[in-house]
Amino acid sequence: MRWIFFAALILLTALVLQAGLLAFAMYVLLGLLLLSRWLAKEWITGLTAKRESRTLEPAEIGDKVEIKVKVKNSGRITVAWLLLEDLLPEKARRQKRFRLKGKAIKIAMLRAGKTAVLKYNILCEMRGLFQIGPTILETGDLFGLHRRHRIVTQPIFLMVYPKVLPLPKYNFASQRPIGEVNMAHRLFEDPTRHAGVRPYQIGDPLQRVHWRATARTGEIMCKVYDPTSLAGATILLDFHIDSYHKRGEPHRSELGVTAACSIAYAVSLLNQQVGLCTNGKDAADRVRLNVHIQEGEDTSTNSYETREEAKKEGAMQTSSDRLRPMVVETRRGIEQFQKIRETLARIELTDGLPFARMVFELIGRIPRDATIIALLGTVTPENANALGTLRRQGFAITVICLMMDESEETEKSIGRLYAEGIRDVRHLPNEEALSQLCEQSTFGGTPYSMAVAY
Repeated sequence: MRWIFFAALILLTALVLQAGLLAFAMYVLLGLLLLSRWLAKEWITGLTAKRESRTLEPAEIGDKVEIKVKVKNSGRITVAWLLLEDLLPEKARRQKRFRLKGKAIKIAMLRAGKTAVLKYNILCEMRGLFQIGPTILETGDLFGLHRRHRIVTQPIFLMVYPKVLPLPKYNFASQRPIGEVNMAHRLFEDPTRHAGVRPYQIGDPLQRVHWRATARTGEIMCKVYDPTSLAGATILLDFHIDSYHKRGEPHRSELGVTAACSIAYAVSLLNQQVGLCTNGKDAADRVRLNVHIQEGEDTSTNSYETREEAKKEGAMQTSSDRLRPMVVETRRGIEQFQKIRETLARIELTDGLPFARMVFELIGRIPRDATIIALLGTVTPENANALGTLRRQGFAITVICLMMDESEETEKSIGRLYAEGIRDVRHLPNEEALSQLCEQSTFGGTPYSMAVAY
């Protein structure tokens, strides 16, 4: 509109001054401007698009996912040039969470009734929830005087699950996956925990008979076992951005996700209760729900003047103000692990809710018969105090420090936890150490002993 206004002003001046050549040039320029605007509008409104797959199945790390978008010229005239682009999350691409096989952008010329296909593959290299699309079309006149942009497809979302590493040192014969808790009620009896003998009672099975005590006393005596409950675990994952130094990102935080997912899988295999609490943000909160695009529509209501305006409207939101923890309640069931894995696939680092505050908010929701496994990127005094409060309230606690080989920082972390009475502290520098770490997860020392795994 600005060029048309200036051309009309110059034309009026030329007519007043009777400058015929200048007036003729302005007539030509005005006609060209109006023609270019009409062509750009006609071309952009005559295009329809359809995404071949409207939903994507969750993928594993290493999978290849095919994306295909078809754009058809439903108008009556040939589109001289067309730029198709599928929007992809730039932050995820910079962190190399996925790679492209092919290109998510294409230039084509479309005759009336013809179709152009945008096709590429996504190689999943890290877990996450990624927005694929929407598709943005750009076209305009041949002189570049006027361009129009349009969003033509709804975005789809690809969830990539975190890795699950095998924990071969979990001994199924011991039936103590994470820890053991003495219970006030006799729910189960552990035959490996002998508590004494008692006289025979009607109904006692033969395997309970203590033959040596029977021979010694002259009457039938039976064994008594300590009551225990295989209580499972509640995993607390610290995902605050200040807990992970930029130098090790995103690998340190991803190590915590992998460890949490692997431990949850091992506990669920033993049919024990398992749960997850984390202060991370949910990527689903950033999903933009106001892109009202119907595939195949033939209107220009979603046409934009600039490319930046179209990208801003269609891209996933860059921030979230979430200040509540993500919680999967500690329960027993085959669906528990799947819930935890989906939650871990979506979490992102937060700059809001601190770990210590999350612990104090969730104290009433954590079952006391479940071992707490806290995965921490940094053990601050506040974090140590929060876990110490849980210990003083009767919770069994294991702390896994997600730290590189930095002895001074590790020693400080262990010292802070030791001062709070937490003795079971483990160091996880990389994924290779995870199996060795869990080899010692059956540690059954006294409250005054300390287990530190390196």
